[in-house]
Amino acid sequence: MTDQLSNWHVRLSRRRFWKGDLTPDKRAAYETLQECLTTVAQLMAPIAPFFAEWLYQNMTDGLRAAGVAENSPFAAESVHLTLLVQADETRIDPALEERMDLAQRISSLTHSLRKKSVLKVRQPLQRILVPVFNDSTRAQVGKVEDLICAELNIKHVEFLDDTSGVLVKSVKPNFKRLGQQYGPKLKVVGARIQQMSAEEISTIEKTGQLTVEIEGETYTLAPDDVEIRTQDLPGWLVATDGPLTVALDVTLTDELRQEGVARELVNRLQNLRKDSGLEVQDKIRVTLGQQPELEAAVQSFGDYIREEVQALSLDFAAEISDGTVLEFDEYSVPARLEVATA
Repeated sequence: MTDQLSNWHVRLSRRRFWKGDLTPDKRAAYETLQECLTTVAQLMAPIAPFFAEWLYQNMTDGLRAAGVAENSPFAAESVHLTLLVQADETRIDPALEERMDLAQRISSLTHSLRKKSVLKVRQPLQRILVPVFNDSTRAQVGKVEDLICAELNIKHVEFLDDTSGVLVKSVKPNFKRLGQQYGPKLKVVGARIQQMSAEEISTIEKTGQLTVEIEGETYTLAPDDVEIRTQDLPGWLVATDGPLTVALDVTLTDELRQEGVARELVNRLQNLRKDSGLEVQDKIRVTLGQQPELEAAVQSFGDYIREEVQALSLDFAAEISDGTVLEFDEYSVPARLEVATA
C-alpha cells in the first residue's frame, strides 16, 4: 500500500498539487489523497492509536469546522469513533489495475537499468523497446505510455512484435518448478529446455505454452517452467521480469545531454528558491556565471527552465557578487536570484 500511494500516486500527482489555481483536477487530487489517508488512519488505529488520531485530525478538522454531513466518514470527532469504510466493489477497475501494474513493472525495470549504467533520472533518454506478444498488452501499455515516459524521462515507448532480429535470448530450466511437475523426468525435460531454439522461445512467450516430444512422450511446457534471459546489445541495456522485457537505449546525443543539464539546473535553482524562503508564486530574475556549455543548454531549453523556476529573466554575467555556487555534474556555477517586482 505504501508503494502504491506514496511512491506512485502521490509522486506522480505532484504537478496536480502544485498548480496555482484550485482547478477541478487539483481538487480531485486533494480529495483522493484525503480519502486515502483517512482510511490509512482507520487501518492503523488499533496498532498506532496516537499517530492514527493525529493523522485523522489533520485530515478532518477543517471539514468538521465547515459543517460536514453527519453520515460522512469525516464527521466523527476521533478516528476511534469511526466505522471502517466498506469497500465499494463497483469502483474496482481490473483493466486499470493491469495498466498500472504494467507501468510500474516497466518503470522498475528501466530504473534498474539506469542505475546499472549510472544514468541519472534527470538525464533524458531517447526510448525504450517493449516486446509485446498480443494486442491486449500493446493496448494496455499504450494507454499509460505518457505516464511511463514522464516517470522514466524518456521520449518514446516503442513496441516489438518480433524480437528475433533485435534481442538475443537464452533459456534455462526452472528446476524448482520442473521438479514439482515432472519428478523423475526432471533431467530429460531440463536437457530439452536447454536445447530450445529461438523460435520455440518466441512461441512460449507469445502463446503461453510449448508442446515438445521427449523420449516418445509429449510434454506441454509453460512459461513458469523456464527462465528466459535477454542479453545486452551495443548501445542498449536489457532487463526482464518474467514475461516482460525492456530494452533501454542509452545512447546520448548532444541535445539529450543539454536537456539533462537544463533539468539539473532547474533542480538546483528550485532548491535555491526554497533555501531563500520564496513562495511558490514568487517570480524571480536569475543571473548565472558564464560557462559556454551551460549557456548552450540554456539557449536550447531556456523557456523550459524559466517556466519551471518561475523566472521572468535568465541571464549570464562575467562576474556575480553575493551569489550562491550551484554544483552539479562537472559544473560549478555562481548564481544570484532576485525577486521580480514587476
